[in-house]
Amino acid sequence: MKVEIWSDYACPFCYIGKRNFEGALDKFKGKDDVEISYSSFQLNPYARKTENADINSIIAKKYGITYEKSKEMNDGIVTQAKEVGLNYNFENLIPNNTADAHRLAKYAKSIDKEDVIVERLLKAYFVDSLDIGDINVLGDISLEVGINKTDVISMLEGNSYKDDVKAEREKAADLGVTSVPFFVFNNKYVVSGAQPSTVFLDFLEKVYSEMDLSSEDNVDVEDDNKCSNGTCL
Repeated sequence: MKVEIWSDYACPFCYIGKRNFEGALDKFKGKDDVEISYSSFQLNPYARKTENADINSIIAKKYGITYEKSKEMNDGIVTQAKEVGLNYNFENLIPNNTADAHRLAKYAKSIDKEDVIVERLLKAYFVDSLDIGDINVLGDISLEVGINKTDVISMLEGNSYKDDVKAEREKAADLGVTSVPFFVFNNKYVVSGAQPSTVFLDFLEKVYSEMDLSSEDNVDVEDDNKCSNGTCL
């Protein structure tokens, strides 16, 4: 079973969804037959690197709501993250453009380090409050998971993997992906949003037992725990 996960490193529900999906995999008898890959999606490809403002102010300004309302919404996300063992630090989070982080993930995939770098990048952004728009920081993060820092910085200083990230964003548009996380199973079954582990497990078992279904029998599961166009609901 192939699972393609569309996500962004600036999407809090992507990290929550990842944890929920992993929880389901741990209980799934066919886990050894599951091949996971990550595809690039940017909630805001035009975001500036290292925004000089806190996330509550940015959300409040963008959507015309009060700072207090923005903080209330983000506090709710922090609470959800704690339920799956993630300690989000929104107070010190550094809003950023995630293009270089996605490029790093593509490079890591080429050397069989995709899983560890995806996890580390999400933790860096939401838990450790690191500046993932800074290529030197990305180099340090890479070194932590056994990737040569010098090679990473050299790669990021050039144009490597820019076309790959762009192509995946365009593929997402062609597939009609407008929010993340977005899980595609065997190129035809879809789960959208940070579903609970129980839902993921039920879905894994259903898809696994019906892998011979035709494309007309697509399954589509969706909820509100997702990010779209910079908005997380």
